[in-house]
Amino acid sequence: MSELCTLTVDSLENVIHLSGKLTFASVTDILEKTDSVFDSFSEINIDLTDVTRGDSAGLALLVHWLRQARNSDKKITFNNIPSNMVAIADVSGLKELLPI
Repeated sequence: MSELCTLTVDSLENVIHLSGKLTFASVTDILEKTDSVFDSFSEINIDLTDVTRGDSAGLALLVHWLRQARNSDKKITFNNIPSNMVAIADVSGLKELLPI
């Protein structure tokens, strides 16, 4: 079975740690799990250090979170975005939007 993305929430540090594959197969599940977390944080830090693979769906999730944070007047940062996701963001013109 393929490794899907999992998340761990550090409420003291306002950090959402992601690990595994952030791909089309996992983004819906991750999105559902983070909705309530976003409501409870005033500042959100997404740590992607342990993400082993990401695709355009994973990038779309980051853009969705960015929009969700901005609509709620919350600060969001993305740490350690995998290089292949940064490359997709660069080619698609989204790199400048991401608070890296």
